[in-house]
Amino acid sequence: MSFSGALPARFRRERVLIVGCGDVGQRTAQVLGAGRRVRLLALTSSAERIPALRAQGITPLRGDLDDARSLRRLAGLATRVLHLAPPPSGEQTDWRLDRRTRALTQALLQRTPPAAVVYGSTTGVYGDRQGQWTREDTPAQPRTPRAWRRVDAEAAVHWLGRAAGVRTTVLRIPGIYAPDREGGTPRGRLERGTPVLRAEDDVYTNHIHADDLARACLLALWRGRPQRNVNVVDDTELKMGDYFDLAADLYGLPRPPRLARDAAGDQLPLSLLSFMSESRRLSNLRMKHELRLRLRYPTVAQGLSAGD
Repeated sequence: MSFSGALPARFRRERVLIVGCGDVGQRTAQVLGAGRRVRLLALTSSAERIPALRAQGITPLRGDLDDARSLRRLAGLATRVLHLAPPPSGEQTDWRLDRRTRALTQALLQRTPPAAVVYGSTTGVYGDRQGQWTREDTPAQPRTPRAWRRVDAEAAVHWLGRAAGVRTTVLRIPGIYAPDREGGTPRGRLERGTPVLRAEDDVYTNHIHADDLARACLLALWRGRPQRNVNVVDDTELKMGDYFDLAADLYGLPRPPRLARDAAGDQLPLSLLSFMSESRRLSNLRMKHELRLRLRYPTVAQGLSAGD
């Protein structure tokens, strides 16, 4: 016999906790609020953000991922958790560890764990694939401290899944874009005339529209398979220079200058060079078949044009 029908509505209502409620988290909350009967919660360390979160129908919870004690109140609170907070970027004893995700998973384990946890990772965990097609069963080969910390976070999330029977889904995310996202299009870089690599030195680049990513987050909370990694990427197959050429043509701006890789180190910042040192093409079949996500913007051309 099931007693769920006799419970008060407040006990049957799903409680979704968003950790790292930035642009994508807020887009996901908007979709969740419109399409499902859920109570939305968000962890924040900033008192200044509380009014804005409440205005969006989200209940703010004060806490800091860098202070494990402040996370105790999260235990047993949510039925599903979306974790989009980045790893620490400052210096720490072991630069390969994401202590924030470790602290969060420990807190969630203290009482009744959530039914599902979704973590937003990065496709950077694959490292340089020299343009090869890459599926989720491709071994991770991180090359940067940022990617190493993401690998550690993925392991912590899946450990929670095995230890507590939680359905954990890791979304491996490439470059996020959207015309209504701050810095979410190539326009600024094109206007500055930042060079790209010449064709023979160029690398493949991958993207996902922020709205499609938000929908993938929602679907993973309910449809994600246990202890699963999923590439969340659109259907575009472009090298980086071609991507900027396409955007320039759409915006009516000059195409960026091209340069040889051996000259790039003198003209481009290290942060940009790191993205130009890895090349991979990503399979999105698991996203389409398991999450059953139908892309609203299958290509960057469609996504960038939608903002004009």
